[in-house]
Amino acid sequence: MRKIELLAPAKNLACGIAAVDHGADAIYIGASRFGARAAAGNSVKDIATLIQYAHRFRVKVYVALNTILTDDQLEEAEELIWELHEIGADAIIIQDMGILQMKLPSVVLHASTQTDNRTVQKVKFLQDAGLSRVVLARELTLEQIRSIASQTQVELEVFVHGALCVSYSGQCYISEAMTGRSANRGACAQYCRLPYTLYDANGTVLQQDKHLLSLKDLDLSAHLEELMDAGVTSFKIEGRLKDEDYVKNITAYYRKKIDAILNTSGKGKYKRASSGTTTFHFEPNPVKSFRRSSTDYFLLGRHNGIIQPETPKSTGEKIGIISGIGRNYLEVKTSAVLHNGDGLSFINEKGVLEGFRINRVEGNRIFLMEIPEIKPGTEIYRNFDQAFDQLLKGNTSERKIAAHVRFEEITDGFSIQLEDEDGVCVTRQFACEKQLARQTEKVLENIKLQLSKTGQTIFSVEDVQINIQQPWFFPASVLNEWRRMAFDALETARQESYEREQPATRKNPEYPSKQLTYTGNVTNCLARQFYESCGVTDIAPGFEIKAEKGVPLMFTKHCIKYEMGWCPREGGKSPFAEPYYLQHKDQRFELKFDCVKCEMLVSG
Repeated sequence: MRKIELLAPAKNLACGIAAVDHGADAIYIGASRFGARAAAGNSVKDIATLIQYAHRFRVKVYVALNTILTDDQLEEAEELIWELHEIGADAIIIQDMGILQMKLPSVVLHASTQTDNRTVQKVKFLQDAGLSRVVLARELTLEQIRSIASQTQVELEVFVHGALCVSYSGQCYISEAMTGRSANRGACAQYCRLPYTLYDANGTVLQQDKHLLSLKDLDLSAHLEELMDAGVTSFKIEGRLKDEDYVKNITAYYRKKIDAILNTSGKGKYKRASSGTTTFHFEPNPVKSFRRSSTDYFLLGRHNGIIQPETPKSTGEKIGIISGIGRNYLEVKTSAVLHNGDGLSFINEKGVLEGFRINRVEGNRIFLMEIPEIKPGTEIYRNFDQAFDQLLKGNTSERKIAAHVRFEEITDGFSIQLEDEDGVCVTRQFACEKQLARQTEKVLENIKLQLSKTGQTIFSVEDVQINIQQPWFFPASVLNEWRRMAFDALETARQESYEREQPATRKNPEYPSKQLTYTGNVTNCLARQFYESCGVTDIAPGFEIKAEKGVPLMFTKHCIKYEMGWCPREGGKSPFAEPYYLQHKDQRFELKFDCVKCEMLVSG
């Protein structure tokens, strides 16, 4: 059976622990430097603490070092990888192929989505280069994923939830070109979330101040089993900049979705990648967390409606419409239960998202400090649920590992044998004087009761087997102490028995092309050496090293012509003269369309 992994993000140690507690099979977290989210760095000490916590549940911890490196950063990056390996990291997520030329420990490497993994040839190359896993591009269809899986042996990881970059990952240079903040170095200025005015060649305004490059958030929760059957091993939640509440809610949501498959139609084909059973004290709901609406993107093919042009902010859940307006209140036609302090939003007449907080609720009337300019019939969204937020601040989950207890009499006392769901077994013997009980009928009941208590440990007792010769007397305090010592020993044994995966073998990789342009992101001597060893003869420096003029700054599957209904492949025709331009303030970008590849290019 193939293991299926739920991979959750961690901005910091607290988020990582929350992800473990809410059912993640693996965590990905940024190191102190060289992560694609520069604002989400973590110390080696904190990562070590997370690893120790996670490994108790056989949860893996992957550390992201997925930026491109300059020559003066190579030594520091190599030292950091050694430190992370020594504290027990299960894998390092990389973008820069120069890392493969370093003197590394026996460490598992994953190819970040930043390495632009869209084709069978590219994935095969990374497999032969010794990468144990490849994170696929978000733009792939289900059929493309199935094709890659059928022709490779490497583990495949896909994003199933969260924010989408409009450009192919690793192929966006607009932030570097305009601000000097490189997306490939974790400092993206998010030009895709800005409002733009769309012009044609004659200066005609086609769209005014719309977020034409801002994609909706990904949600593939309805297609998990299809992805499993296509060959996917790991389901990744985006969000290394998200807070703890987001991690709790979204991880729990996907845990329940995946478990439902594993326990029904997927039974016998797939199994969970970590240990323990998670009990939730709330009902997870993805619309309650930050999201720019939702899309399945290109999984089932190209379609309209993948952008959210009105706003790059979280719209929340649609709850109803405005049915009336009073002096200091709005009447809302809704089936939702509203609360004091809820945050509501709507799209105003200018096409801009506008929000407000509820001061007080009385029936279907919401009282506000100030009434916005709004008309009856306007759709209303809730992007902050006060009650749900408070719920997430409390105790929301419990994760326990099943254990079996055997209590036996031995010559000079008694023994407790514990075996957990992973087959880890310990036995502890306790010498003591034996004394017959006065109330013999309650002896077995008392033993079972005391040995079933697991309190704050990570274990839950499935059953207790008792084998004693006489109805001996056992003070509850003694049984509790023996139980505590036995379970402490079992947890220690679990830690000592944890085995990390061994890295894949490198097999003389040959790059699919003899040429690498600036999109190869070669920014150091080791990366150049690597590609030369793979048969590449013409290697251009990366954009961050030598910024070429007039080249595309974004390569995107999203196409404005398609969204506008002008796609020639679909029989459409634009009434406006090309080329088209996007303009934000005084910055202007030309749009080019490669209809053969079905891609849009944004040039400065």
